[in-house]
Amino acid sequence: MPVVQFAQFSSIVQPTLWHELSRLKLEVLRLSDESVPLTATYSTGRTIKDRNTGQEVTLGCNIAVGGEGFSESYSPPLHSVPARGILKNYNTIEEFKNADKRALFNKLSDEIWDSIIQNHDTAALTRFLLITFADLKKYKFYYWFAFPAFAAQPLWEIDGDWTAAADKHFSEAQLSSLTKQLSLQARPFFLVRPAQDDSVEVAPVQDFTDFFANVPEQSRTIGFLDPSAQASAPGWPLRNLLAYLRAVHPEATQTVRVLCWRGDAPSSRFGILRGGPTSTEKPSAVGWEKNVQGKLGARIADLAPMMDPKRLADQAVDLNLKLMRWRILPALNLEKIAQTRCLLLGAGTLGCYVARTLTGWGIRKITLVDSGKVSFSNPVRQPLFEFEDCLHGGRPKAEAAAGRLKKISPGVDAQGVTLSIPMPGHPIPPGSEEQTKADVNALENLFDTHDAVFLLMDSRESRWLPTVLGSAKGKIVLNAALGFDSYLVMRHGAREKPAHSSTRLGCYYCNDIVAPADSLTDRTLDQMCTVTRPGLAPIASATAVELLVSLLQHPLGLHAPAPPPGQDPQSQREGEGSVLGLVPHQLRGFLAQFRNMQIIGAAYDRCTGCSETVIKAYETEGFAMLLRAFNESGFLESLTGLDKLHAEGEQALEAVDWEEEGEGADEDF
Repeated sequence: MPVVQFAQFSSIVQPTLWHELSRLKLEVLRLSDESVPLTATYSTGRTIKDRNTGQEVTLGCNIAVGGEGFSESYSPPLHSVPARGILKNYNTIEEFKNADKRALFNKLSDEIWDSIIQNHDTAALTRFLLITFADLKKYKFYYWFAFPAFAAQPLWEIDGDWTAAADKHFSEAQLSSLTKQLSLQARPFFLVRPAQDDSVEVAPVQDFTDFFANVPEQSRTIGFLDPSAQASAPGWPLRNLLAYLRAVHPEATQTVRVLCWRGDAPSSRFGILRGGPTSTEKPSAVGWEKNVQGKLGARIADLAPMMDPKRLADQAVDLNLKLMRWRILPALNLEKIAQTRCLLLGAGTLGCYVARTLTGWGIRKITLVDSGKVSFSNPVRQPLFEFEDCLHGGRPKAEAAAGRLKKISPGVDAQGVTLSIPMPGHPIPPGSEEQTKADVNALENLFDTHDAVFLLMDSRESRWLPTVLGSAKGKIVLNAALGFDSYLVMRHGAREKPAHSSTRLGCYYCNDIVAPADSLTDRTLDQMCTVTRPGLAPIASATAVELLVSLLQHPLGLHAPAPPPGQDPQSQREGEGSVLGLVPHQLRGFLAQFRNMQIIGAAYDRCTGCSETVIKAYETEGFAMLLRAFNESGFLESLTGLDKLHAEGEQALEAVDWEEEGEGADEDF
């Protein structure tokens, strides 16, 4: 009699498997190479009709697996059955190549055999192994499937040949009954016996003894869902089903009537198989999948060519950040950083560098505001501009910077807004009040739709209105300012004094006893341009961004206290501080000395920027109050009481009894 041939499983891997494996690698597995459970599915074999020849073409004996297979609650699609396996991912390509694949295969085949002998478990008959290496930088995945199947000795033979199930073996009524039962619940393996009403009864293979009691051998049928569509080669699951029957029911399975169920009666096949002597010892197993060249070897899934380049860029940014999290800082909240919406007031040297650093941290929403245009001196110091941006009078800075940012990182939602920020000391002409009001409304709306605001302008007075808005609206406000070889980076304190601290942190204006005034008129050439060492701006900008990220990681966020100067960063990291270390109030850097100083500045109750007097006046009067601050010299001093402070100071000086020295007094020395 001819020897039975089997169609081996052929894997179909959905791209979602690699996406989910990437996530697991970065967020769960990290450097672990522990095996994880994975569920694949297979269904009945299929054929398709060739449009040119009209002939039926047989598809492979396929088993499919996707990212959903990692879920413990995953259930197969309709008319499909599960195959439980394990995935073992290696950390390097060398480990993948040098892995002891024989030991892995033998271990799994031993587990399958033990499950057959000890538990009579048919669920283990389709177990599989998948070993992988995920090259997440190049989006290449190396993988190799193994579907262990036991080799019978002697081989199974078929009495005659495989025939159609409807050919003399089952009546039309029986096949109709069987089709109805299997369509309601797909079964990987099952038993079939005739019923009295010319129908059939179906049961699990584990019920072999009871189900076939008093049933003649010629009426006993062993069925399985066949993933093969070949006429004379049933699918791979039959090999282990036959091994199971010979091991568990050796006396009753010298001859086995097999039904290869392929979804309907016309497609299904039937055969009578005969096996030789059996043994309780585990037979040898085979089942490593061949590659596309038909050789035993791994396959490669290269996703880069078929992925959206924008998505590749996003994933590359996320990869660096996730590596940071699982290798160094597991508590790092990357989602909170990515969701922070940042407003950059100023798209010059500081604005460009801040925007670039924000994208490095994975922040997706960045809005740049500026009223200027790109000039010929800008591109060498401001990395979001090129020479072409300077031509024809120059492109608007904010729009040009946002456009370039999206070219650098397409996943960033970057927007440029050309807007003039009204300033104290710069009176508004009567004919421009409506435009100024519209500008103020636009700025207020921008504050409402963003979480963190960077003040990156090149004048002192331009920071006043954003300081007031940030304090009134409870936003994170960060300031960066440059000197020739020194810089200031600071965060503005929250409006409310923290309950855990006696100090409310101040703003940019809290150390001043004069209100911001016009510093832009009548400037010399050196005053019109930022005269600063070229390396200073990127240092200050990066420091400002890192200060924001550290603040976002602090459990108190905006209300985080400033550490005392000289505190060890590790002491705060192990306590209730940010996982990134200290969250200082002010940093003053001195490039000539290559050093930084941490400074704490308390809020001033007469501050023209963040005092409660100013904030309540803005909340009560709105634009009318702002207009007075823009137009009236001395208004802010009068509002906050600084004018009285000046008067008190002058009175104190006048009250001093100054002793005037007479002529010749120096002769005594």
